[in-house]
Parts: sequence; structure tokens; C-alpha cells
Amino acid sequence: MSAPQNQYSIGLDKTAANYVALTPLSFLARTAAVYPDHVSTVYEGRSFTWSQTYARCRRFASYLAGRGIGHGDTVAAMLPNIPAMNELHFAVPMAGAVLNALNIRLDAGSIAFQLDHGGAKIILVDPEFAGVIAEALTLMAGPKPFVIDVDDVSFAGGKRLGELEYEAAVAQGDENFVARLPADEWDAIALSYTSGTTGNPKGVVTHHRGAYLNAVSNILAGGLGQHPVYLWTLPMFHCNGWCFPWTIAAAAGVNVCLRKVDPTKIFELIKAHGVTHMCGAPIVYNVLINAPDAPKGKAARPVVGLIAGAAPPVAVLEGAESIGIKLTHVYGLTEVYGPASVCAEQPGWDDLPADQRAQLKRRQGVPYPLQEAVTVIDPETMREVPRDGETIGEVMFRGNIVMKGYLKNEKATNEAFAGGWFHTGDLGVLDAHGYVIIKDRSKDIIISGGENISSVEVEDVLYKHPAVLFAAVVAKPDSKWGEVPCAFIELKDSAQATEAEIIAFCRSQMSGFKTPKAVVFGPIPKTSTGKIQKFMLRKQVDSAKAITA
Repeated sequence: MSAPQNQYSIGLDKTAANYVALTPLSFLARTAAVYPDHVSTVYEGRSFTWSQTYARCRRFASYLAGRGIGHGDTVAAMLPNIPAMNELHFAVPMAGAVLNALNIRLDAGSIAFQLDHGGAKIILVDPEFAGVIAEALTLMAGPKPFVIDVDDVSFAGGKRLGELEYEAAVAQGDENFVARLPADEWDAIALSYTSGTTGNPKGVVTHHRGAYLNAVSNILAGGLGQHPVYLWTLPMFHCNGWCFPWTIAAAAGVNVCLRKVDPTKIFELIKAHGVTHMCGAPIVYNVLINAPDAPKGKAARPVVGLIAGAAPPVAVLEGAESIGIKLTHVYGLTEVYGPASVCAEQPGWDDLPADQRAQLKRRQGVPYPLQEAVTVIDPETMREVPRDGETIGEVMFRGNIVMKGYLKNEKATNEAFAGGWFHTGDLGVLDAHGYVIIKDRSKDIIISGGENISSVEVEDVLYKHPAVLFAAVVAKPDSKWGEVPCAFIELKDSAQATEAEIIAFCRSQMSGFKTPKAVVFGPIPKTSTGKIQKFMLRKQVDSAKAITA
């Protein structure tokens, strides 16, 4: 049923003059036109200007189009934080396609599933990951993607898998290629896989509109302003680097690329390039704080850092300040493009004692500037809980910075959007000021070093061990990673196994970061119907401290 006509709807239609679909591709075009000679990217002695980056992206988009890649096609990438990875965030959607940035920590089986499920037509591969990708290709059930190698002079070793190298593909393209802007800002821009409560992850589909809005929200929430110098400690594969490839283009900033987290190198880059901003999980900042060569006091250069994941420990917030990094806590999930809420600072916080200031800054906070809402809701009544800091409900988001849904999984999408809100599965409270504070997780997800681990996936592997009768995995607090998987195992009668054997078995079956870091043997508590009582196991290992401490 169409809306009723009135004087403001007659002859006042959308036209090419007054309506353009929102897309982060516009940021790159504008910045390249306004600041063509400003540095866009630096990496290992090499640098590009914004006009050069724009030309390189158009060239690779042209190459993709020449191979028949277009609307609805998927292009995967298994790359670290190098310039090519940043360029793909523009080049792939310029061709009308969807970027699937793969987690470089995954095992071959997980990668094969994602390539099959997402239908990747092309995959770009760094030599460091050639081995796992080669294995993944052999495990695929469907058509294998065309492989393009991306050489990196700073990495020694590995091998080539493809027939073509990235720079050769860029050279073959036309720098005058006209980007294929989305016909509809609702069109998909990226596909990102997230762990769920089953072994196979769900494919989160995000759109141009959300990417555009969250990129701008990052500028506003993180205080980036114009021409920030951004250090890439956060993996670009993780929620598309929290949308920061598009954010830095919008802000006409500098991307300081970094292949892997190395404290000494990070401090060198901060000093050499005048880094102003960075992002990361608590573990990244903890590594920097405890580095022996960390600059202290006046020797430290001021940097604004966004921190996400579980609420950062007070020691991390205070320690970061001691090395010049002022942290702002953000919160989100892959389904909301990374961070979509922020612990917005209020006047006077900086004047408080460090411990009080840290307690305030640890909250998950309020909606991002361009996100409509984040709050805590009673999932039974779908009403907001009282702002008493005690009544627990489920944290939910609503607005334009929420995914389209899960690829090829309508049931999961409908469940996630029940009642007109995105259900995060995280449990929390609202304080008197309306700030969200997470208290627990309803989903059996362990967040270790910023990466999601499905406890059910780990349990599935444990059950394959011939000695295991029952298995349950919960989060165990860890000073380095925030939390790690802890396995509880009940052995079969007369069976024997050691902690080392169980861990080694898991490591042979899955990625190292997913394997249990501790194993507890003995009877596992169950209900009268045989359901494992995980809440008792969490209490036994103080799982809650991994979330609130």
C-alpha cells in the first residue's frame, strides 16, 4: 500500500540530481580529487598518494571486470595488513562485487567451508598462507576460485599458488575504469564469517549504506577529524577492519600498514610517522604496555586508541595512559560492522582518580553517532529494562548499521531480528545514565584476543577423541588473551588421557587459537534430563571475570 499523497510528495521525486546511493566508494573519489598528493599509505619504505591509490583501485577493479566479475560475485582475500588488502576494500566493490576477507588464523577446513558457502570466484593469497589455502582448495566441494598471489617483499618464504601476481593484475587494468556504484545502497559490499553456536560459522552480509555510515561514525566516535595517521594493528579481515579502510579514506588520512603486531616496530612507526590513532583488542594494548622498550611519560607520543572486546581491565586502561595512549571503549559484533556503540566520555572524567575514570570507561556505552539505538531489552516482553544497573536483559541494536542478514540462512536471520531488534546474545544491564554494561554471554562464544571461538565447535572435536565420554567448553580468564577455552572432560570407563594428549589432539583438528588451553577431568554436572550445566562450569573457572575484569 503506497503512502498517501500530499503537497510534499507531488512532483518532488528522487532524481540523479538530488539522490545518490550512499557508498564508501565516494570517500575515495572525493579524497583523491581534493587531496591527490597527500600520502594515503605507507608500508616498508614504500608509499602511495591518494591519487595513486585511487588509480590502483580502478585498475584492479577493471581487471576484475575483465574476468567477468560483477554484481553478486564474491572475491576472497587471505592477506595480512598490507596495502593490497586496503585497496581491495575499494577495488572489489568498484567492480560491483562483494569482498570476503578471510581470517588468516583459520584452519583449512574452515576456509574451505567459507569459500564454498560464499561462492568465491577469485581469492588473493599472501605467500605466508599458501600452504593452508592449498589444502583448503583440495577440501572444497564446489568450483575452486581463481588464485592471485600477492607478493610481499617483507616476507621471506612461502610459495606462489596462482598463475598471476597482484601487481601484474593491477598493471593489466585501466586506471580510467569507471567504478560501478551500487544501484541501491542496500547492495552487499562485504561478506564476513562469524562463529555461532554451531561448528560452521554464519556469513554476515553487510551493505554499502551501513559501511558508509559506520565509517563516518568512526570519525565522530574516535575523534579522527581530518588527516589522521592511522596504524593498522587491528586485522583488516576482522569486520573489514571495523570499517576503517573506508574511514581513513573519508578523513583523508594515512594508512600505516603493519604485517603483524610487533611492539618494537609499533613504537618505531608511531614515532616515525606521527601516528595519531589505532584500534585493537585488549591483548594488543597489553602487549604494548608490557614491552620493555615502551616509551613512558614525556617520551611517549600521544595516540588515541579504540579498544573493543571484553571490558578492558583497569590495569590496561591505566597502563595505556602511561605510554601515551588514551583509550576509548567501543563495542559491537560482526553483524553491526564492528563497533556500533561507544563509551562516550563526559566532561570531568579526566579529572577523576585513575581507578574511578577506568570504571567509567569500561562500559559498552551508548549508540554510535549514526547508529539508531543500542540498549538492554527483556527478550520476553521486548521492553527496555530499568536503568538500575541490576536488571539483566539482552543487549540489542537497531538502525542502519546492522547487517542485511546471514547468507543462505533465513532462519538464523529471522531469529536474530525478532521483534524488530538485532539480538546480540550478550546479557547486560543499563546504568542510571543509559550506558550499556555487559554482564554475561547467552551464546557459548569465547572471545580470545578479539577472535570469536565457538565452544560447540571445540566440543565437536573433543567428542572425536576415543577416550571422551562427555565434553563441555567454557571461557577461562587469561591475563594475555582476555579469555581462552577451558575443556571439561568426562572419560569413558577404563579410558585414559592426559591434558597434553587432549590439547595435541585438538590442535591436529583445528586452528591453534581455538584449542583448549586447560583441561579439567572428572564428572560433568548435568540436569535430570542429561543436559550439561555449563553455568556451574563457568562458576568453577570464574568465567565471569573474563568478561567483567
